[in-house]
Amino acid sequence: MNWGNLLLQFFLCYVSTICFGILLNIPRRAYNTAGIIGGSVWVVYWIMYYHSGIGLAFSNLVAAILISIFSQFAARRKRMPIIVFNVPALVPFVPGGQAYKVVRNFAIGNYHLVTVYFYQVVVIVGAITLGFGIGELLNRMLIYLQQYLIKKSRWNL
Repeated sequence: MNWGNLLLQFFLCYVSTICFGILLNIPRRAYNTAGIIGGSVWVVYWIMYYHSGIGLAFSNLVAAILISIFSQFAARRKRMPIIVFNVPALVPFVPGGQAYKVVRNFAIGNYHLVTVYFYQVVVIVGAITLGFGIGELLNRMLIYLQQYLIKKSRWNL
């Protein structure tokens, strides 16, 4: 694993996340936070998928869970809507290349590759959707446990 390559991956994803945030017209004070979320989660994904040999679905699932958790934390910290951080950080994980290959191979008539790439698109989109749901569930459980423990500690005093 080359640290220079990981730093380059972080920087490029940081910049692309901020650029997409600019296109979405998110507030300026959210640029840096959204970029850090996008870049750091991309590095985790990169290590999992390309260096550790973990599968495409699980890597995307973990990345989506991390985006969800970090975005909710940033949204609470910055007092902004969560979508300000979720959507720009999600951009590098959208399976646009595979979707293009589905349409291209369908037009050519190469139906075997259509099924392969379509399966990849469905798996990636499903992993991202499930990851956001699990991240939301984990955050709600954490908030509930914090409130429950605070209530319980008040009774013990």
